[in-house]
Amino acid sequence: MPRPQPKPMPVIECIVTGMGEDGLGVAKTETKVLFVEGGLPGDRVEVQVFRQKPRYMVGRVLRLLEPSPHRVEPVCKHFGLCGGCKWQNLAYETQLMYKAGQVRDALVRLGGMDLSDVEIQEPLGAPRTYAFRNKLEFTFTNRRWLTTDELTNDELNRNGLGFHLPGRFERVVHLEECHLMDPLMNEIRLAFFETAIEQGLTFYDVRQRTGYLRNLMVRNTTQGEWMVLLSVSEDNPETLKTLMDRVQERVPTVQNLLYTINTKANDSLEGLEIRVFSGQNRVVQVWDGLSFGISASSFFQTNPQQAEAMLGLVREWCGLSGQELVYDLYTGTGSIALFLAKQASRVVGIEYVQAAVDDACRNAEQNDIHNTEFFAGDMAALLNNDFFEAHGYPDVVVVDPPRAGMHPDVVEALKNCGAQRLVYVSCNASTQARDLQALSDTYRLLRYRPVDLFPQTAHIENLALLERIHP
Repeated sequence: MPRPQPKPMPVIECIVTGMGEDGLGVAKTETKVLFVEGGLPGDRVEVQVFRQKPRYMVGRVLRLLEPSPHRVEPVCKHFGLCGGCKWQNLAYETQLMYKAGQVRDALVRLGGMDLSDVEIQEPLGAPRTYAFRNKLEFTFTNRRWLTTDELTNDELNRNGLGFHLPGRFERVVHLEECHLMDPLMNEIRLAFFETAIEQGLTFYDVRQRTGYLRNLMVRNTTQGEWMVLLSVSEDNPETLKTLMDRVQERVPTVQNLLYTINTKANDSLEGLEIRVFSGQNRVVQVWDGLSFGISASSFFQTNPQQAEAMLGLVREWCGLSGQELVYDLYTGTGSIALFLAKQASRVVGIEYVQAAVDDACRNAEQNDIHNTEFFAGDMAALLNNDFFEAHGYPDVVVVDPPRAGMHPDVVEALKNCGAQRLVYVSCNASTQARDLQALSDTYRLLRYRPVDLFPQTAHIENLALLERIHP
């Protein structure tokens, strides 16, 4: 018996009226919400639906019938393919407006918050909307994604070095340009790619798990230091030396060349040994007169100019007089802790990654700061009454958790710690709203301000200031 043919998906004409937190346009039909890939508020479009659910549909723009007044011309030739800058065709002022709306919607809809008595500050826009990133990671592939025109060229080299397609771990777009990075970053990327081609090195096949070259991370600081980390699949010293020597000849500006041997199925650096080919596993970012050392595996904000402005806001909102004990949770390399140290009695930082804590301790020593302590461990297991008894109950707490937000045990520990002020730095308004709702019987929200660290994307940081409710 022949298999029944799938029901054809509809084509719908609609007007896009909003933007979702994932960067998709939002429209409404008579029965469902329609999320539109490539749709902007104000667009009249013809949409090809490719996914139907009971309460919503997802589609992509088939034809742009009438463009939104907020549309601008994308600057990148890869726009719409690599997925890194989904809002590049949306005017920056409009980006900020919709990002602020996402935060407000999350706090009200998910957090159940009444904002009538909350001070809502306007979004802090980024001073640079392009060429702001200080770190990018590229993937080597032996089967790069081909455009329709390239598919007809049987002699085309399929090796590539670039970004993954959205949701496609095995598909990589070979880059010719990227406007998020410093031009030298692209020069370094091309030096590795072209040298590897010249030397006949093999590029990684993610399905077969074969090929020598796997990943390339490039990182810099506003002081002009550069670090490159190459990930390869096997220990082959002669091959590595030939490649690295040639790259150094082509790009002598790079002071620190590192490598790691990754035989795992995934690209994570966790558990891998970072080896130094030349230079050191450390670059230094200077903020407000403070020096922050960063190793290859440490987390550090990728928009350093805007991050410095955000740290200034955090310090201001903490309202320190010099007498307070401050806890900095998810401290990373200690940037917030050290920013606060000169205005606090003492700062205690806690972080999961030991390498980041090691950096934080070195950063404190390098800056001649002696009123900080840093601890590595699982936050949910470490932060409890025993810890408070040993290290003091805080007056002020700053939290800057990952996208998943805080563990429920951390939330309970904060309720019991007695801190009068809590500054919550979040990269995910949804999980922040959830955590603020869980804290709402102990802390009330006084003010919040979105901070844009990621122009051309739907991502937004949000700072929230909470005050303990006294019975």
